Amino acid sequence: MKADADLYYRALESKDRRFDGTFFVAVVTTGIYCRPICPARTAKRKNVRFYACAAAAESAGFRPCRRCRPETAPGSPAWAGTSATVSRALRLIHEGALDGAGVDDLSDRLGVGSRHLRRLFDEHLGASPVAVAQSRRLHFARQLVDETSLPMTEVAQLAGFSSVRRFNDAMRASFGRAPRELRARAKTGSPADDGSVSLQLAYRVPYDWDAMWAYLERRQVPGVEIVADGAYRRSFVADGRPGWIAVRPDEERAVVRLRVSLSHRRSLMDIAERVRRLFDLHADPLRIARELGRDERLRRAVRRRPGLRVPGAWDPFELAVRAVLGQQVSVRGATTLAGRLVREQGEAIDGAPDGGPTHLFPTAERLAEANVAAVGMPEARARAIRELARRVAAGELSLSGGSSAEETQAKLLEIPGIGPWTAQYVTMRALGHPDTFLPGDLGVRRALANGSGRLPAARAAQERAEVWRPWRSYAVLHLWMEGADG
Repeated sequence: MKADADLYYRALESKDRRFDGTFFVAVVTTGIYCRPICPARTAKRKNVRFYACAAAAESAGFRPCRRCRPETAPGSPAWAGTSATVSRALRLIHEGALDGAGVDDLSDRLGVGSRHLRRLFDEHLGASPVAVAQSRRLHFARQLVDETSLPMTEVAQLAGFSSVRRFNDAMRASFGRAPRELRARAKTGSPADDGSVSLQLAYRVPYDWDAMWAYLERRQVPGVEIVADGAYRRSFVADGRPGWIAVRPDEERAVVRLRVSLSHRRSLMDIAERVRRLFDLHADPLRIARELGRDERLRRAVRRRPGLRVPGAWDPFELAVRAVLGQQVSVRGATTLAGRLVREQGEAIDGAPDGGPTHLFPTAERLAEANVAAVGMPEARARAIRELARRVAAGELSLSGGSSAEETQAKLLEIPGIGPWTAQYVTMRALGHPDTFLPGDLGVRRALANGSGRLPAARAAQERAEVWRPWRSYAVLHLWMEGADG
């Protein structure tokens, strides 16, 4: 980051929230590193160093600032668009790939050598995979200490520490105080009346919440998801037990408030990461808007919606089934089919507050043997869903972040009844891939026609989109929203 140090310093002086989490600044005279929005007086240029992620600053020997709390910053997007391998590795690390395994196992899953993976991390992040995983555990532990009243032994377990002693030593080394001292200074929360525990997840401004709510509301799965009144609620299953979450943004503080059923607190780290992916909280809208806005075709759309995000997926399999249901029918028709599928094949649940979700989405094992056509779809499409479910259940098809976009699309296309559009759509939303394009999509082609009435061929659309790399997924959303606004 040395080449752009002067640029980062100007951003630091501005205290602009749009830069929050895009880089971190360390002060050599204090040994502390901060977010660029830290309210402390800006240090002299000669005394600061810049890092792409918190783990890099910590690896260099700096401790987190107690005022701006770098562990609460939005996830670092420094790797996005630079290395697909690093992107996939980070997602796997966030899913816990290094909690019980080593870098060699991680590199094997990615299909690269461990030495090459370490070199990529050093190049793009300035920190090793192990350092990133350790920083993830420490930061999540600090969040639980500050925002919940959970016992310290449970905090240690939830954050992935093998013992309370190691947890205490790591927290003291990183934050300069024992966990109990940190909690004494924090305003911890207590379980709510509905038996839930709450966390705050930061994001970068701007964020186009109106667009996100409109998109999710039209595609919500009846019985499983509820999108209403500026909030998102859904059911899920973890450790064999059903539970629920509720998500509501606090735009004034640029955070998402997440409530999780208390009985599922052991899955908090995974749940928080799923919510980040669902709402694309890691995105750097300033960078994406700057890159796409250079193209004359997208410039006006980007100016209208500078905070547009790509809606992700809570569960990749659920999203893939929903995509197949939507083939050759309207969005409303697909939603109706999804509701029928849930009622007939999903498990009924209770316990969610305020008239919450009533069912769990059916599992891959269940749908692999189900009479899916009974919900009112052609048999060919029903066979596609059953085969998709069978391959996922058997482990033949992985929809995790560890799979490349090309590999996932190729495996999806092997399933009779699944075409290129569905495979690309699943890649874009379920894998959270920032550079997926849908050249055959009718809405995209209409937007590219620009009112001329002559739709470009898919190949021409593909060629036109090359200048939007590596953010073509966001370009697709802008083109869709442009059509909706029109």
